Amino acid sequence: MAASNASVIPASVSKLQSLNGLFAIYKKSGPTSADVLNALKIALLKEAGQQNPNPRKRKKQSLKMGHGGTLDSAAKGVLVVGIGNGTKMLSTMLSGSKKYVAVCELGKATDTLDATGSVLLEKDFGHITRPEFEDKLKDFVGDIMQVPPLYSALKQDGQRLSVMLKKGLKVEPKPARLVKVYNLTLQDFSPPLFTLDIECGGGFYVRSLVDDLGKALSSCAHVKELTRTKQGQFTLEQHALHEEQWTMEDIVRTLQSCSEVSPAAGDSDAAAAEDEEKS
Repeated sequence: MAASNASVIPASVSKLQSLNGLFAIYKKSGPTSADVLNALKIALLKEAGQQNPNPRKRKKQSLKMGHGGTLDSAAKGVLVVGIGNGTKMLSTMLSGSKKYVAVCELGKATDTLDATGSVLLEKDFGHITRPEFEDKLKDFVGDIMQVPPLYSALKQDGQRLSVMLKKGLKVEPKPARLVKVYNLTLQDFSPPLFTLDIECGGGFYVRSLVDDLGKALSSCAHVKELTRTKQGQFTLEQHALHEEQWTMEDIVRTLQSCSEVSPAAGDSDAAAAEDEEKS
């Protein structure tokens, strides 16, 4: 029996290591994107027979896996994962459009531009009507200039800005950069809450959009909840594997080889390595 088990375990690991391509998983609100990826690795390695796997050890890594397009800890939704040679394709294959649903709140601005931060400012929003709101959205469609949030995964001197701020270090704001918004619609308007449907290109920050929108309406606003519903050609409803589906069988079933995945048109200049879509 022992000899039989010994032969099964290497075969399972070998099968796992032979996988190459891209697939999507569901990231819940709470953990970081890196934490979710490590949990996925642990689940797969345990299924393959490895005891107490440590996915954070880079030496002699038994499973090559990465994700493209970081989601904030508080955000949820589609997270695309590359396995094997698929990791090399993340930056080029995920440079197409992304879609989000953002639930936001008028009248309060926070230091992080979302609900995880401290309130810095409160302003009246009673003057804002739905027609005025929808008219203002038109100014944020197309190619627009956007300043990334201070609390972000962008780096300064090799460190993430968000980490530096938590350490009390001085952070220099990043310059405004050109980003693309394909579609922006108001799904619900129930002040102080409102819900946006957003389709954007790489390098775009939903938090910055909502902060700028609040200012444009002579008030302020922040993101309360953020869900990514599409990343590249992977959608939340059709492709994202939930935690109970993090098995070799389900991944093999949904895995798309690199030749099957093509970047969406109109956004080829964006790279997943710097594609820090945040709430």
